[in-house]
Amino acid sequence: QVQLVESGGGSVQAGGSLRLSCAVYGLTYKTYCMGWLRQAPGKQREEVAAIDIEGGTSYADSVKGRFTIFKDNANNNNTLYLQMNSLKPEDSSMYYCTIDTGCTVVADTGLAYHEAWGQGTLVTVSS
Repeated sequence: QVQLVESGGGSVQAGGSLRLSCAVYGLTYKTYCMGWLRQAPGKQREEVAAIDIEGGTSYADSVKGRFTIFKDNANNNNTLYLQMNSLKPEDSSMYYCTIDTGCTVVADTGLAYHEAWGQGTLVTVSS
């Protein structure tokens, strides 16, 4: 069973940067896609970025040009990252990483399924 553990959240001022990390445990699938979700209180969950095994990516319009999703697969270190630059107060949210084990290529619309996610990491951006 896949276990996802997010970290790297914090409090920053608008215009600042943060890098989120997601450690992946128990991953046995050879093909899969991963992504980052966020959900603020009272708002719907939103997928902000996704990446497939070949490095293909998709982004929500609200974060394009500011966020970058990437993976580190070196030495069996399955870690997913989200580099967040030019942060805005509206980016404040709980961020979760997620996985779609039936995905081979990320569509422009992102992941079809969010099969698992971790406990999340909180990002707070002040104006």
